[in-house]
Amino acid sequence: MAATGSEKQGGEDVKSFYVSTPIYYVNDAPHLGHAYTTVAGDVLTRWHRQRGEKVWYLTGTDEHGQKIMRTAEANDVTPQEWCDKLVEEAWKPLWEHLGIANDDFIRTTEKRHTDRVQEFVQDLYDKDEIYKGGYEGPYCVGCEEYKLPGDLVEDENGVKLCPVHKKPVEILKEENYFFKLSEYGPKLLEFYAANPGFVQPESARNEIVNFVKQGLQDLSISRSTFDWGVPVPWDDKHVIYVWVDALLNYATAVGYGANQEKFDATFPANVHLIGKDILRFHSVIWPAMLMAQGLPLPGKVVANGWLMVGGEKMSKSNLTGIKPQDLTSHFGVDAYRWYFLRAIAYGSDGSFSWEDFSARYTSELANDYGNLASRLAAMVGKYYGGVLPEATAAGEAEQAVRDGLAKAVTTADLKIGEELDFQSGILAIFDFVKQVNGYITEQEPWKVAKDESPEGRARLATILYTAAEALRGVAVLLNPIMPDTSQKLWESLGAEESLGALSDQRVQDAATWGRLAAGATVTKGAVLFPRLEEKPA
Repeated sequence: MAATGSEKQGGEDVKSFYVSTPIYYVNDAPHLGHAYTTVAGDVLTRWHRQRGEKVWYLTGTDEHGQKIMRTAEANDVTPQEWCDKLVEEAWKPLWEHLGIANDDFIRTTEKRHTDRVQEFVQDLYDKDEIYKGGYEGPYCVGCEEYKLPGDLVEDENGVKLCPVHKKPVEILKEENYFFKLSEYGPKLLEFYAANPGFVQPESARNEIVNFVKQGLQDLSISRSTFDWGVPVPWDDKHVIYVWVDALLNYATAVGYGANQEKFDATFPANVHLIGKDILRFHSVIWPAMLMAQGLPLPGKVVANGWLMVGGEKMSKSNLTGIKPQDLTSHFGVDAYRWYFLRAIAYGSDGSFSWEDFSARYTSELANDYGNLASRLAAMVGKYYGGVLPEATAAGEAEQAVRDGLAKAVTTADLKIGEELDFQSGILAIFDFVKQVNGYITEQEPWKVAKDESPEGRARLATILYTAAEALRGVAVLLNPIMPDTSQKLWESLGAEESLGALSDQRVQDAATWGRLAAGATVTKGAVLFPRLEEKPA
């Protein structure tokens, strides 16, 4: 658990590296798309923890709105009962199953959130940022959003559909309160220009800039046709629009209006992860709300693409929602965490297939990585009784391995820790794994072992130590991505004896050569990535 207050480095307070995910709508159980974003956030925050930084990772659930109310009614329970059941039986258990190391889990039905939401909205009302009016227009309950006519698509019968859910929109007319969003267009454009990396990837940034340039409409921030939501504090006939309620979680969860010390030490998010279908809410409405309240904006809003199955976005509504457990039961949790960030460039759409997962698992995890670890442990066991020998005959080949590790550390730290290019960072690590495999193949330690001379023994010891030290670096680099197998490798190398816990190793020190102590006990444990059984029916 990360610290809640300020930490000091060099006498100065240090803000947490704060990462937030969308808070997920609990109308159904989570699927691969939800887990994709949450695993990405977990890898990012674990990476920064591995750097030794103070970190705060937030995720949670969005529990108000018309869609939740209707889902609960359809299941003959109250909205609160529905939310409690889904959160405790589906959402929280899945994050635990996937090894998500979040520091907090916010639910928008919690009093710590709802009280602060009312205070935030009341402040805006008192500042004359909110006024009463009426609105009539197409509304998608799935998105919980009024749609612009130009956003809609038509089916073969000319029926207007939501472009995301492909379902007919409802025409709603009601008395609402409005936030003066239209006044923030110029301020937002100025901010985007001054902070070109605020919305990522570039395609998402271009979309948002073009959208705001067309002119913003004032935002309806209340609903009066149902009551499942946070009451508007000055008018209990209205509830606060679910998106206004939801977006405020990133402030309320870290002490807004309740714990100023924690809020100052954490807010705003350095990295705000979202799906591209909710881009406008998070990069237009949320920043405008913060501007209106005089609060700082997130460092960057990063939109991931959609996971596709059969050319369709993965979701419950189109029946392509796949449970993460369907995959972890076959491939394992660590392989699951690795695969989606390895196979899909973050920020782009990507297609999932069982066959692709199987092929990459076998080639890269089992054959390249797992087999290297297994061979090394077996050879140290065979030739040195499981005691890591000392390297005394290093040459150009060993220097190339050292250089390879340094390059992998530098590249992975930049790509994963800074650019959120998880794919390139992981590839850099696995390119190094391939290099070490090539080193073993070229040096042929099984042949060198036949040379009983002092020179032969020194050469064999150097080869095996070099491979072990390379794997020590790999274990550190892969710990944020695959923590369980990295821990197994760490223990297999006997690294804990002299270096301490894997979690205490620093990414920036991973390339420092010679950290593994000669004389460490190397053991051949369970296979890191077992051979896959046949695909279940």
